[in-house]
Amino acid sequence: MSKTKEFLIPFVGLKLGKHHFEYQINNKFFADFDYDEFQNSDIKVDLVFEKKNTMLELSFKHKGTVNVPCDLTGEEFDLPVKGKMNLIVRFGETFNNDNEELLILPHGEFEMDVAQYIYEMIVLSVPQKRIHPGVKDGTLKTETLAKLEELAVKEQKEESNKEEDIDPRWEKLKQLLTDK
Repeated sequence: MSKTKEFLIPFVGLKLGKHHFEYQINNKFFADFDYDEFQNSDIKVDLVFEKKNTMLELSFKHKGTVNVPCDLTGEEFDLPVKGKMNLIVRFGETFNNDNEELLILPHGEFEMDVAQYIYEMIVLSVPQKRIHPGVKDGTLKTETLAKLEELAVKEQKEESNKEEDIDPRWEKLKQLLTDK
């Protein structure tokens, strides 16, 4: 979990209405969660926290880049990531976070840690298959790509001699259709 109080929001002292929070996320944030998939990260998270009489509404948005290795070539590149997530917080008898869009906090809670939700939102916005943009447009030249092209299955050219390979018995049957 988060080792800093930066992600704790004491909602008891907030007035009713919307409140804006901004977070700048880097690899130190992911190190707190023992997540080391990213070589580097630079992500801005905007949080709109709306306090109402009986519930809280949180709207997260993030945009930035994470440096990851390409799944095909192993080359590192900056992958742009963005996403959004909404969370509704209600108050009840016991803590319950079974639903990903609804959180139930016990009566008497006075603050909320949003670090886990920011972490999950960012990690889930990264695609499972990460391909360097240079591979997609053909501008990246590496030894790995050259070897992949060399070992790729070549298409077999269709033979133009198919007409000559027809069994003469079939040829006679075709004549029956055309002789009408």
